[in-house]
Amino acid sequence: MDKNYAIEMLGITKRFGPVVANDSIDLRICRGEILALLGENGSGKTTLMNMLSGIYQPDEGEIYKDGGRIYIQSPREAYDHGIGMIHQHYKLIEVFTAAQNIILGLNDGRLDIAAADRKVMEICDRYGFDIDPEKKVYDMSVSQKQTVEIVKVLYRGADILILDEPTAVLTPQETQRLFTILRNMKDDGKAIIIITHKLHEVMDVSDKVAVLRKGRYIGTVQTSQTDPQALTDMMVGHSVSLNIERPLYQNPEPKLIVEGLTCVDEEGITRLDKVSFTANTGEILGVAGISGSGQKELLEAITGLYPVKAGSIRFLDGTGTDVELVGMSPKKIRETGVGMAFVPEDRLGMGLVGSMGMTGNMLLRSWKKGKGALVRRKEPSELAERVMEELEVVTPGIDYPVRRLSGGNVQKVLVGREISSEPEVLMTAYAVRGLDINTSYTIYNLLTEQKMRGVAVIYVGEDLDVLLELADRILVLCGGQVAGIVDARKATKEEIGLLMTQFRTEEA
Repeated sequence: MDKNYAIEMLGITKRFGPVVANDSIDLRICRGEILALLGENGSGKTTLMNMLSGIYQPDEGEIYKDGGRIYIQSPREAYDHGIGMIHQHYKLIEVFTAAQNIILGLNDGRLDIAAADRKVMEICDRYGFDIDPEKKVYDMSVSQKQTVEIVKVLYRGADILILDEPTAVLTPQETQRLFTILRNMKDDGKAIIIITHKLHEVMDVSDKVAVLRKGRYIGTVQTSQTDPQALTDMMVGHSVSLNIERPLYQNPEPKLIVEGLTCVDEEGITRLDKVSFTANTGEILGVAGISGSGQKELLEAITGLYPVKAGSIRFLDGTGTDVELVGMSPKKIRETGVGMAFVPEDRLGMGLVGSMGMTGNMLLRSWKKGKGALVRRKEPSELAERVMEELEVVTPGIDYPVRRLSGGNVQKVLVGREISSEPEVLMTAYAVRGLDINTSYTIYNLLTEQKMRGVAVIYVGEDLDVLLELADRILVLCGGQVAGIVDARKATKEEIGLLMTQFRTEEA
């Protein structure tokens, strides 16, 4: 094999029962190179990298490092070959320090903290990390926890690094700091693979892009010789418009007024602190914030699912009458006639009943609209068929249990059902999470259509580029407080990033 490649994966196939997750994939990466691994959800990206990092073993195919064949049966053996993976969900012990987490499992249990601190600082100085080895993990920000995970991999001698969605919960400023570090590691001869779905970041940091589609290898291109549209076409297999329309609704009016909303969890921790804003008709109000800043609690409080300690949530019904929602259960809110729809973060459990098919789940939303004791299944069945067709839900049938569908298809069912209820207020938490690019843009267009019908749309998202293109205004949460509300047509990612960290201490 070619010694010029740090890693060659040839003919890699992985099956899970009848499902072929990876189908004879070839992938190559050189030292001193950043390779972006791109593909829709379910294309096999993480499965492929899990085999390189020793979590899975391929059913067929071979892996070579520097021209020599290697066998990887576990993550420990991957480290022995200089391969380390930084997962999207960090694997750290909160009560331990950075240094303790980094050396955990090494040296046969003998912990030389002083020596570890020195080595950690050498790594930090070499690549530009900023970390206190003696700081407890529970006192760290998300980006600092990520830093610990990367340093942990480098500490173990890895020169081939795999990062799975490394910017998913970072601010724009933190993302740029990470990219600077990755470039420093590239200059030091490391081979770096990034799994991501953010095309603008692919264009910013990578040297090459490898594309997978439905478990198959499509090709590798030089980043400098491609663009987001071409990469999208490779991922999807056909041309997809990447334009998000943002028409202006005439004469918007207040529809939902939130004032001084304060929520405290069961442990006495304040999750929302005097949150105030107005959602208008004919507007998409985006909600931005680092994960855990109160987005989930905000939407659940409005829908009656989360207890409110103080404040007001008023729904204006258009007749001059305000309906106070605080203190109402979800059932009471529906009975009051408040036209509200909610796409929650928890798809199965809070959103859909997993054991039911699409028809049954549509029925849950529509049966109270009918009169009499008999439930008419015709309309929910027709709705299920329409949602399945328009959103291209992949399912054996409308009565097939939704829990057996992929995450993306479950999300399509949920979004389709809520939009079809013709609400006056539509709230979505990460509505396109788990969806492919084609369907994501379909959802963006559906939300814009709702807006132009006069619906007040509240969209909680994690991609700031999308928020800036889709929303009319953006409410930024930080630590459960409103850090600011900005005009999405004029704001920048940097401005929003600063607001997202406004109430965090410098060391947090």
